[in-house]
Amino acid sequence: MKPLMLVLDDWEGRIAASSAWNQIEDHVTIKYATKPLEEMPEKEIANVTFLMAIRERTPLIAKVFDLLPNLKLILQTGGHAYHIDLKAASERGIQIALGRRAKAPVLSVPELTIAMMLNLFHLIPQAQIEMRKGEWPRSLGRTLNNRRLGILGLGRHGSKVAEIAKSAFQMDVVAWERSKNEQASNVGYPRLPLDELLKTSDAVSVHLRLSPESAGLLTRKKLELFKKGSVLINTSRGAIIDETALVSILKKGPIAGAGLDVFETEPLDKNSPLRNLDNVLLTPHIGWTVEEVFEEFAQIASTQVLQYLNGTLSSSEIIK
Repeated sequence: MKPLMLVLDDWEGRIAASSAWNQIEDHVTIKYATKPLEEMPEKEIANVTFLMAIRERTPLIAKVFDLLPNLKLILQTGGHAYHIDLKAASERGIQIALGRRAKAPVLSVPELTIAMMLNLFHLIPQAQIEMRKGEWPRSLGRTLNNRRLGILGLGRHGSKVAEIAKSAFQMDVVAWERSKNEQASNVGYPRLPLDELLKTSDAVSVHLRLSPESAGLLTRKKLELFKKGSVLINTSRGAIIDETALVSILKKGPIAGAGLDVFETEPLDKNSPLRNLDNVLLTPHIGWTVEEVFEEFAQIASTQVLQYLNGTLSSSEIIK
């Protein structure tokens, strides 16, 4: 009998539509979960060998692993496993393969970042609200040209944003990074102390990995340092910013607007005050949810399954 592979949370149906599965359908049986694991009949999941997770949509913790006694490999899309209980997985002999090879998010996240910046500088969210009311607003926007962009984290997303901003809009790009090791890369952009970057940038874009050092980095005190009229973009992780403080400061300044694709708690609460601010552009964590990213996730996962079956899956793709 062929091993069973279960795909979780394919809400958009894009994983199931991928042609990538053609290369493994003779080797494994693929099933798509239509409900949470806890609600699936035991007989349907007891023999799952491979589990494909779509980012962090389902927390993979001990009680979930207990439902999957034959699970051997988690195919974790993306380059992190914040939502996986690594200790519980290790105790059960479950390996976790990351999709670090994915290249498409390096384009999709920066594109969304630039789109948000353009929307905020040209006051498009406010104009949309007024236009839908039948008004003809007399708004006065600004261009990105020659403005200063401060980037927090010049990793693969931040460096791409810097490249677009510099080449397309001639923005003055500066950066802040957490470690001296990170400062060795992308030396073409000046590094500034965090406080100086916040005080002098017309736009600040967050591209840091979530870690004990970055969590809560932008406190109320830091947000109050922002240049008057500046905008804040966060397509990284919501926990990096004090959301309550941000709401307060967006009402009275100095930050004039924010573009947020990520939040402290997701989905964003229906009663969140962020939903009622005209100067905030909100998107539901869509920086990575594009067709190209999902296709690449499927291609990587199918290749990893084949490599696992023939014993050639690289240890560099496995979380230690």
